[in-house]
Amino acid sequence: MAARGALPAVGRPHEPALHIAVNHRLTSRSRGLARLLLFVAGATLVGAACSRQSPRAGGAEPGSATAHPGLLALDHPSSPATVIAPEAGDEHFARIWQLTHGGQNAEAYFSADGQRLIFQRRQAGVVECDQIHTMDINGANRRLVSTGEGRTTCGFFFPGAERILYSSTHHLSERCPPAPDRSRGYVWPIHEYDIFTARPDGSDLRRLTDAAGYDAEATISPDGRRIVFTSMRDGDLDIYVMDAEGRNVRRLTHEEGYDGGAVFSPDGTMIVYRAHHPGEPGELADYRGLRDAGLVRPNRVEIFVMDADGSNKRQLTRNGAANFAPFFHPNGRQIVFSSNVHDRTGRAFSLYMIDVDGSNLRRITHHDGFDGFPMFSPDGVLLVFGSSRGAREQGEINVFVAEWRE
Repeated sequence: MAARGALPAVGRPHEPALHIAVNHRLTSRSRGLARLLLFVAGATLVGAACSRQSPRAGGAEPGSATAHPGLLALDHPSSPATVIAPEAGDEHFARIWQLTHGGQNAEAYFSADGQRLIFQRRQAGVVECDQIHTMDINGANRRLVSTGEGRTTCGFFFPGAERILYSSTHHLSERCPPAPDRSRGYVWPIHEYDIFTARPDGSDLRRLTDAAGYDAEATISPDGRRIVFTSMRDGDLDIYVMDAEGRNVRRLTHEEGYDGGAVFSPDGTMIVYRAHHPGEPGELADYRGLRDAGLVRPNRVEIFVMDADGSNKRQLTRNGAANFAPFFHPNGRQIVFSSNVHDRTGRAFSLYMIDVDGSNLRRITHHDGFDGFPMFSPDGVLLVFGSSRGAREQGEINVFVAEWRE
């Protein structure tokens, strides 16, 4: 399962954060979720080191000598990034660059300085099971930083970029975990992930969790002291926090159902996450039966926020759709996420924004396909996201960076 983390086949956000795989041939809403890269569950999804800087550093215009360092890297003659045209409805995108080509690439999250990205990648014949990679903001210097064994999800940089964080099954087997049984509809598996840290080059691997079952969809507080993650250690899919070293684990959610894809606000005082708490007896029985079989059905997930200590929980969306991969804007007042609420078939996902009080919901992208896993650069100048734009084959998702404009 799993998000950034973190639900369906595109998120695992993370098969943990919304790992919803793209499949245009499916027509039901639940199978439409198969358009997400099932990273996910969450996953929500995810990126912790956000600051409260202004949307455009210094107010520089694109191409000026004082432009944002990320823009300079993207515009540099040696940049491998491909410039693509914004689509109709992309009013908030001044320019867009495509960083990857081919396979399923998603859950790309910025380093604290905005110059690096960490993401997960899978491509038939190249990388058969999701693995964590890093690359420069323009797509250069791509490298594998996970072990290359098992399945990984939910990569994240520590604020100082001295270490990275991700979840993996490699400690159990070098093989990919088995695919879920889809005889019960579109579901994603709750693999036995544990959470690991490593140096940015993948060395000095350290295991932070060893509880039985699922530990994934992990992200880091802006000060680097706390990790928030989803776990089944107490029998249900709930959100927990622990110290950066893996100690002092504390449970934040207690409602029966799925809670995941948690991310801290820029000042560390709040957490945004995705959740579904079944209410009807039949729905609750279905959830329990799937959960006990190591599965989750990700067709209905809403956006919630709570204080960082787990108090003051409030629900922001109530649309009955698959809303996932929420992330705070650096101003701390808005949240960007992905949803299929506009598509009656449930197959298309677009980016949306909502104010932290649940007001002012608006659609950001109108691509007729998949747009998901959004994260702003720490200063708000750039937005990274995964998308099926320009896909050459079914299920292809690539990483894109857009220059944001209000």
